[in-house]
Amino acid sequence: MTDGDDTMHHHLLIAEFLATPWALMPERLNAVAAVLARWSQDVPAGDDVLAGIAADRAVREARRQAANAVSSDGIAVLPLYGVVTQRGNMVDDVSGPGSVSTQQFASALRQALADDSVSQILIDIDSPGGSVYGVSELADEIAGAKSQKPVVAIANSLAASAAYWIGCSASEFYVTPGGEVGSIGVWQAHFDYSQAFAAEGIQPTLISAGKYKVEGNPYVPLDEEAQGFMQSRVDDYYASFTKAVARGRGVPIGQVREGMGQGRVLGADAAQAQGMVDGVATFGEVVRKMRRDAKSIARPKASRLAYAQRAIEIL
Repeated sequence: MTDGDDTMHHHLLIAEFLATPWALMPERLNAVAAVLARWSQDVPAGDDVLAGIAADRAVREARRQAANAVSSDGIAVLPLYGVVTQRGNMVDDVSGPGSVSTQQFASALRQALADDSVSQILIDIDSPGGSVYGVSELADEIAGAKSQKPVVAIANSLAASAAYWIGCSASEFYVTPGGEVGSIGVWQAHFDYSQAFAAEGIQPTLISAGKYKVEGNPYVPLDEEAQGFMQSRVDDYYASFTKAVARGRGVPIGQVREGMGQGRVLGADAAQAQGMVDGVATFGEVVRKMRRDAKSIARPKASRLAYAQRAIEIL
């Protein structure tokens, strides 16, 4: 890819970022915003940033391999690590947790459901959240999947915003003792580059058709009408988010909105006290519980088969 192609790619990602409502921890969104600011000025990443990205990528890959090694005895471990996006990897060159595609995760979920050797599914979550696009659909798919096979989720050690939305759709939801869950909320960013551009002698001209086509663009201050529309979009997604949490946790929607951190992440014990998870446990403890559950289900089934066989012999 040429430098010109890189610049075009970066500007397209900036446009997508600005148009996207996020269910993401604010501090993580700030990190992404810093990278986008660098892109907007066509400033390349330094060697230290590139080294950090490579190191983070190696850690994520090692963790995925470790999760795959645990997949046995009928348990399929599905990793959900990094910033949640619908399709692409727009944050892969940001030092940190990388990204995970809801579409790719849904495909892995379907494969596990179709695999006769898989009796239970464990979603291993370590994510600060991400874009709201595709999250509701994935949460609905998980809710449907648990009617076919048990689907357990664990915050190991973070399930915030969009990641919590996904996790609470599972049959059971756990958090590690040192983990955090929550950040139930949605937000959208607007960046006003007008003064910075003026200082650089840059004056963008937008050519558009459609009354609101360039509404909320970053080259002018945000006006009241545009801000009101952006707020309405955030409110709509928040309504969907809190409704999904209420359904997944089996509580009234008012309990979600008036408790459960109200946009904050909570530690393990506080989250359990608020009914946000089913328990506090390590990854290994959850796996062992799932194996015990599988055996307890298998024993009555075997007993029923033996009883039926004896009845046939008597007849």
